[in-house]
Amino acid sequence: MTLTASQKKQYRAIAHDLNPIITVGDKGISTGLLQELNRALDDHELIKVKIALNDRDDRATVTEDLCKQTKAILVQSIGKIAIILRRADKPNPKLSNLLR
Repeated sequence: MTLTASQKKQYRAIAHDLNPIITVGDKGISTGLLQELNRALDDHELIKVKIALNDRDDRATVTEDLCKQTKAILVQSIGKIAIILRRADKPNPKLSNLLR
């Protein structure tokens, strides 16, 4: 699934006020981190992830790996923050950032 420019703009606007839910540190991607990321995507659909690595190429690689392993879409990546989207089959209106 690819996003159009207008969809990306809409998702960026929604994510603007969100805080990062997940932080990826020096240890990289672990199974616990993936479980928590999947839970967050199931609940919220659109989330921010902080990738606390200094090298730009490492951050891009980690972001790509996170999206592949969770079957999510990268909306935007600026600096150490990535906005990730995965639509839920049955979103919870109380938790979903897209339905609020």
